[in-house]
Amino acid sequence: MKRLLSSRAASSRAASFRADFTASLVVFLVAVPLCVGVAVASGVPAELGLVTGVVGGLLTGLLPGSSLQVSGPAAGLTVLVFEAVKEYGLGALGALVLAAGVLQLAMGALKLGRWFRAISVAVVQGMLAGIGLVLIAGQLYALTDAKAPGSGLANIGGVPTLAAATVGSGTALSALAVGAGTVAVLVLWPRWRRGARVLPAPLVAVALATTAVWALDLPVARVRVSGLLDAIQPPGMSDLGRLTDVGVLGTVLAFALIASAESLFSAAAVDRLHDGPKTDYDKELMAQGAGNTVCGLLGALPMTAVIVRSAANVQAGARTKASRVLHGVWLLVFAAAFPAALGIVPVAALAGVLIHAGWKLLPWKSWRPLWREHRGEAVVLLVTALAIVTVNMFEGVLIGLLLAIAKTAWETSHVHLDIHTPEDAGQPVLVRAVGNATFLRLPKILDQLDALPDHRDVELDLGGLRHLDHACEAALTNWAEQHRRSLRAVELVS
Repeated sequence: MKRLLSSRAASSRAASFRADFTASLVVFLVAVPLCVGVAVASGVPAELGLVTGVVGGLLTGLLPGSSLQVSGPAAGLTVLVFEAVKEYGLGALGALVLAAGVLQLAMGALKLGRWFRAISVAVVQGMLAGIGLVLIAGQLYALTDAKAPGSGLANIGGVPTLAAATVGSGTALSALAVGAGTVAVLVLWPRWRRGARVLPAPLVAVALATTAVWALDLPVARVRVSGLLDAIQPPGMSDLGRLTDVGVLGTVLAFALIASAESLFSAAAVDRLHDGPKTDYDKELMAQGAGNTVCGLLGALPMTAVIVRSAANVQAGARTKASRVLHGVWLLVFAAAFPAALGIVPVAALAGVLIHAGWKLLPWKSWRPLWREHRGEAVVLLVTALAIVTVNMFEGVLIGLLLAIAKTAWETSHVHLDIHTPEDAGQPVLVRAVGNATFLRLPKILDQLDALPDHRDVELDLGGLRHLDHACEAALTNWAEQHRRSLRAVELVS
């Protein structure tokens, strides 16, 4: 009997390993073009995207938290990283990511991971939508081998000029054809289910674009390759010293909060895709922090849990965290043994991959029902997205959070005055306040009280209030004092 049980356990472990091995190859093939594309779009060497992917697999993949979600560089932080590198330089990137990782570790140790589930879904969707819009606007220039003007608004405003310049340039049209073809493959390939089960769409799209550019000898820009060891630039003491600047600290906070929110929301989505162990949010936050700390020490890109790779991992049949660790092994082998392979990849193809990724960040399916059923949430989503496009990532998210808080405060501060006027003129008018009386509803309350008959006494019962803030309490007391001196008497009952 014991031999039979032992044999079954060994067979189960072997089957589990085979499933994880296969899934790791699928995730690796999905991750390579995305890691490289995110790095190029962020304005850093392509190899740094692979470094972050390796750390996400080998380190974060081993740590407890979530069992099946995969970490690496994500499109969601591309805009913020590009702005940080542009403002502070590539050398400071490691310091920023290192500090963000330490902050994530601290938040995880303080058990703050579960609180990220309290962030308004509308703010998160608005954040992703804003990132998607800025990402698409920026990559339209890379799609034609042109240089983007800079900020989100400038990129969007420059699209007509870009279109005119592209029409008059054969080189730009060649790059556009490569990028547009890449997007077409990304859209159409998943519809061929048999092929999609064998090879992921991003790999097929980039491989076909690279082959076409090589076969036709098209004059388009390729990815610049500097070598894995040359790309790694640990932060120096001068870079670490810049962490005392207020602007730098704001960027660190944005890295930490946005990466944490994206990772934990991704974990919640991945948990719905499988029946295995669910995510421990605090441990997952610490795992992400450990990964970003190491990425910072290596001068690489920040990491988050990535829903595209995570979903591919689950759909490929992964059973344990071994699949994501093995995917990190394959990334390391590729980055160490075949770095020159990146030099033949056209930049326009990677721009197509990221435009497709940015498009998928836009909430097309959820917008209409959200507007119909929860119009206030839809407004929060829209304002957050527009704020990110017009201002920047960090301030846009803060605007969205403040708007969500204001909307919630307005909705929860509902108060109702139940007014009963006896027919006997000698009896006082009975007014009972029910609900939550806050300063937001104070004008309405005072208007209703002022509309009461001037010639009658009033009994104001506050016992039905679940909450009475200081502003309302002071205003009601003042109203009662004023009317005691008038023709009627007022009795406050609490």
